[in-house]
This record gives sequence, structure tokens and C-alpha cells, in this order.
Amino acid sequence: MTTGAPLANYLASKRVGNLLYLSGVIAVDPATRKVISSYDYLPSEAQSQLQSLGYNTGQLSVDTYEAPIAAQSWFVLSRIKDIVESEGGQMKDVFKLVQYFRDLRHYPAYNRVRGLFCPQSVVSTVVEVSRMLPGDEVLIEVEATALLPG
Repeated sequence: MTTGAPLANYLASKRVGNLLYLSGVIAVDPATRKVISSYDYLPSEAQSQLQSLGYNTGQLSVDTYEAPIAAQSWFVLSRIKDIVESEGGQMKDVFKLVQYFRDLRHYPAYNRVRGLFCPQSVVSTVVEVSRMLPGDEVLIEVEATALLPG
């Protein structure tokens, strides 16, 4: 997956000394500019990882409900990982996450997926918001701060 350009006129990230600040990341594929809404948009490795957590069951009635938040969570965290790695860091260097949710009931699913990327504890803020750009199908936005090796 490519880190891609931001969807608007801002920096995706900025390094200041050994600190890397990431703008909020949403689950929009930079190549197609489409919101990730199902497991079908994810690579096979992501689908396998989500299956290990009990997601991507193959059951239509279950996956229809769980897929949007589970797939968006994986996609967003994977993009954060890609951006951090492009600056010479690793996810273990991420020490702070601010997570914005359209519905706080999505937090448990996101938190399980976050464990795939951040097995260590991070400073965390969770906020519920009424809307996010570019539309109502965007369920989560995450911004991150990392302390990179110097």
C-alpha cells in the first residue's frame, strides 16, 4: 500500500527534529479516492489478520455490520504504519494516538484491530464527532505522533 498524497491541501506528516506528527488519517484509498467499506478493498494479508481477530467471517449478516469499522480501522492504521516507516520509524515509535469516531460503539472493534499494529500501550485520546470529511461513510480518523530514532 502506498502512503499516497493527502486528500486536501495539507501535509500528511511533518518531522520536527525526532518527532513525527501525522495529520488525521481516514480510510480513503488515495488511488481511487473511495472510502473503504468492506473487506474486499483490503489486501489478503489484512483479511487474514482480521480473521484472526474474529472478523471477516464470510457470513453476510455479520460481515455487513462489522466490515466497515474493522476494514477502516485496519486501513487507517496500516497507512499510519506506512507513513511512519517512510520516515525511518516503526509503529513501536508511535507514542500518541488521537482517535475520532462517528459512533463510540465502534471503539471496541477498532481497539482490537489497533492491537495488531500497537501491541504496546500508547497515549490515547478518543473523541466522538458528528461528521467527518469527505462523507458520512467515514467512521474513524486517527492522528498520530511518533518519536523517531535519531
